[in-house]
Amino acid sequence: MSALAADNPFAPTGPAVRWMAPGLATPMQDLPLPSPPSVEELQALEAAAHAEGFARGHAEGLAAGQGEVRRMIAQIEGILDGFTRPLARLDGEVADALADLAVRITGTLLGREYHADPTLLADLVREALDAVGSGSREMELRLHPDDFGVLAPHLAGLDGVRLVSESVRIDGTLAARLQCVLDATLAAGPADRNP
Repeated sequence: MSALAADNPFAPTGPAVRWMAPGLATPMQDLPLPSPPSVEELQALEAAAHAEGFARGHAEGLAAGQGEVRRMIAQIEGILDGFTRPLARLDGEVADALADLAVRITGTLLGREYHADPTLLADLVREALDAVGSGSREMELRLHPDDFGVLAPHLAGLDGVRLVSESVRIDGTLAARLQCVLDATLAAGPADRNP
């Protein structure tokens, strides 16, 4: 025995004996080793792993791509909404301005026609009186002093209507009447204006 073996309590003192776990009948070295896979089996395993990895990567990539597309669509819709909101407001402003311009042009043209042919204005007054039912009660028609001299000869034959030239309490000017038409047209809304 050497000096090292005497100091080491685990040093073998006799021939080596192989220890076996209880219940195992054959030692490991007696078991047959499995045969290595063939080239075809390795290629089949590689192809299956590749197909599985490709399918998983494709599904993850597709989900990520769809999420990115949804994000981009939402961003584009936000940008388009930002463009359309001011345009819708501008459309309303343009429609209001055009309606106001039409009323002003109409007022100017009608004013000229009424001065050229006062019977047109007299006919308008008769229509207004008929609309309120002048035949069933006594009515007083107050005219502006400038209009009284022009309209009095044309309205003198109205039954139940007394013509008075005083200061006007109700604004019956052409501009006021056209403004009422404009207000009613704008109140009707765009859907009601389309033929």
